[in-house]
Amino acid sequence: MGDLEDRTRFEPAEVEPRIVARWLQSGLVHPEPAGAAAENYSIAVPPPNVTGVLHMGHALNGAIQDVLARSHRMRGQRTKWILGTDHAGIATQRQVEKRLIAEGTAREALGRDAFVRRVWEWREEHGGQIIDQFKRLGATLDYADERFTMDKRYAQAVLKVFVELYEQGLIYRDNYLVNWDPGLRSAISDLEVEEREGIVDTMYAIAYPLASGEGEVVISTVRPETLLADTAVAVHPDDDRYAGLVGQELILPLVGRRLEIIADPYVKTDFGTGALKITPGHDSNDFEIGNKHGLERISVIGEDGLMTAQAGEAYEGLTVAQARVRVVADLDAAGLIRARDEYVHTVPFSHRSGERVEPLISLQWFMRMDELAAPAIDVVRDGRVRIHPPSQSKRYVDWLSEIRPWCISRQLWWGHQIPVWYRGAETYCGLTPPEGEGWEQDPDVLDTWFSSALWPFATLGWPDETPELRAFYPTDVLSTARDILFLWVARMVMMGLRFAGDIPFTDVYVHSIIQAPDGRRMSKSLGTGIDPLDLIDGGPRPPAYGASSAHAGDFPAYGADALRFGLLAMSSTQDVRFSEEKVAQGQALANKLYNATRFVALRVNTDPAHPAPAPLPRTVEDRWILSRLQAIKADTVARVDGFDFAKAALGLYDFVYGDLCDWYLELVKPRLGEDADRADRAALGATLLHVLRETIATAHPIVPFVTEELWGLLGYAEAEGLLASASLPELDDALVDTAAEAQMDRAIEAITALRAWREQVGVQAGAIVPAVLRAAGYEQTAERVGGLARFDFEAGDGEPVATIAIAGGVVGVLASDAVDLGAAGRRLDEAREKLASEITRAEGKLANAGFVAKAPAEVVAAERSKLGRLREEHAALSTQAQAQA
Repeated sequence: MGDLEDRTRFEPAEVEPRIVARWLQSGLVHPEPAGAAAENYSIAVPPPNVTGVLHMGHALNGAIQDVLARSHRMRGQRTKWILGTDHAGIATQRQVEKRLIAEGTAREALGRDAFVRRVWEWREEHGGQIIDQFKRLGATLDYADERFTMDKRYAQAVLKVFVELYEQGLIYRDNYLVNWDPGLRSAISDLEVEEREGIVDTMYAIAYPLASGEGEVVISTVRPETLLADTAVAVHPDDDRYAGLVGQELILPLVGRRLEIIADPYVKTDFGTGALKITPGHDSNDFEIGNKHGLERISVIGEDGLMTAQAGEAYEGLTVAQARVRVVADLDAAGLIRARDEYVHTVPFSHRSGERVEPLISLQWFMRMDELAAPAIDVVRDGRVRIHPPSQSKRYVDWLSEIRPWCISRQLWWGHQIPVWYRGAETYCGLTPPEGEGWEQDPDVLDTWFSSALWPFATLGWPDETPELRAFYPTDVLSTARDILFLWVARMVMMGLRFAGDIPFTDVYVHSIIQAPDGRRMSKSLGTGIDPLDLIDGGPRPPAYGASSAHAGDFPAYGADALRFGLLAMSSTQDVRFSEEKVAQGQALANKLYNATRFVALRVNTDPAHPAPAPLPRTVEDRWILSRLQAIKADTVARVDGFDFAKAALGLYDFVYGDLCDWYLELVKPRLGEDADRADRAALGATLLHVLRETIATAHPIVPFVTEELWGLLGYAEAEGLLASASLPELDDALVDTAAEAQMDRAIEAITALRAWREQVGVQAGAIVPAVLRAAGYEQTAERVGGLARFDFEAGDGEPVATIAIAGGVVGVLASDAVDLGAAGRRLDEAREKLASEITRAEGKLANAGFVAKAPAEVVAAERSKLGRLREEHAALSTQAQAQA
């Protein structure tokens, strides 16, 4: 206990590195493969990009997964938290290309092989950064078995899956519409498409003359340059305006091509003129309509972002923006523009290059998904894979039910190069290059999500039958964000069922998205992103955050426990705003645990040979705290198992702050004094140490650093080893005491009421109020109630000058110098008058029609909220005044 006597406060900066080193040196995080997956516990970390640094989403998900891993490890299960990083094809290639540009060169100048070597060098230099940051968070990942989606064993698994799917006819090459990034000159996935709102364009109304010469059809478009690729005009079959025109032909302006007017229910009658230009080569919806009606596909925008020869001699070679200007000018010259209107809409941009995404028909590799999707739907519908919250299950099933072929090729150099070779008209697909001369490998690489789809089993050594695969597959839980439910989660289910022979996990937890405090997304470019390490170590608040809150300057050094607790406590719904107050609450919890332990350790005697004595309850408060301890142990496990991490964290906080410190320790302080009964003090010491030990162990998965430190300072580590490898306390039904809980609940309610009355009437803090207790149910707690509320129930009898209602009766306040009810009444009247004046001002403001009309809506709403609060406060004071009267 000497260390606790010397260390007056918990210092995360000193403790955390030391504790992390002990965890890693112990072998705790690297379980040897043994037993069957059903008896073990495993989680596969969503692999962060090798380019990545820890952001708030990583920190929240890391905290969630670590709580799960620690909880199951402490329940005696062999626990593996699979670690690794993703090669992140586009992001990593972009980083290395930026470096080459700074060096005055480019990847084309290096050539493919030399460029790939440079990427591997970059990975060696930067790839470990996020792994080290996970350690700072206290994440007990298996650092001794780190995987990478481009390492040799993993790459063999990827190629094997590709070859088998190709041979089964599920992978094929075709011309199809894709998301094309002109900046990268590559197809990109839906996840890499950023839908930007509020883009202002011009909506042009353009006349398409009827081929009969008997009129025109006006269409509306924000992309007049794509009309050069139109192959039809569609109207809704029930639109009476065009009932007689379906089947007739129009003349395509500037081109002269004849376009049939077709009927299709996709067309919205209330958009524009109700007539829709159909451009299958440059719009995903038009592509589907074109397939349905057998329309030609014309591409007028090339993969280089320039207009193609099919656009016509007047436009070939122009950029899209230049072509738009010229097309509009030519339409004006032909007298075919009927209107121009500003149009605000959402436009897809590449998250990687920042350029506007072009839907283009491109020769790509695709994977047919319908055969794989059906089993993946079934395992969710029949409950073999459970998605939490359940609302996300519907999104998952709906998406898979409408799934389209997946474009799996990317026009990059960094990644898994497609194992297909060509020689003239010959094509070869295999794990190794074909024999003979003249073969050229397909230059494209696989979409990063293709290799990531194998993550839960390829990380464990598949396709080999490894001990790791037998011991830890299927995994138990996947924790992830909703934005990759389709791109990653669904594909892992498909691949696990197809190749590993089983579901990849039993439960999918879709965690919260942490937003900026003002509700915007967290982003460096917006000035709203918060670096988790700045909260752990102390660092600058983001510009937008500092400007929009009462906080100023840098973040304090809260420590990793505080960050973990805060993020878990925030994660109550799908979208939550970052709350620094919750992080501060976590810091307060760590300090409270430390101070409570120090308080007890310096006042009780311990036997180093038996550091964990059995509890010896002698009073109602002893039985109460032991019963409450059983409740918080059961509740914490149930909340963690139910993925309700916010209530697990906040319930633990309430127990430590409320039950343990605010009530129990305050109640037993007199029993720890030097003049206290020695036998009772010894019994109390045993009970206190038992409660502390089990509280610390229960809290460990959530706040591991402070609890591991306290475990050592109390002497348990020397006798039993690390807390992280100790047993999670089990529920002891014999210590559940509902009668004691009922008695103490009544006592706490009474103490709270008496304290509130003291504050209302202005009793000085140290004064003892003489009173009589006229209430039932306090036979064992009257002394405790009087002591904590500073009321003397032994002061004699007499006529009360005031009464205070408590459960079971009243407390009669006797006349004394401690209480001046007249002064209290005057203060109450003054407070009521002040509130009444404020209410009148607020009512006048809201009655002003000019204020309500001109002020921003949020200002008016805030004023109405303020008025409601003032009225509630005034009503409460009026009730108090009546009670005093």
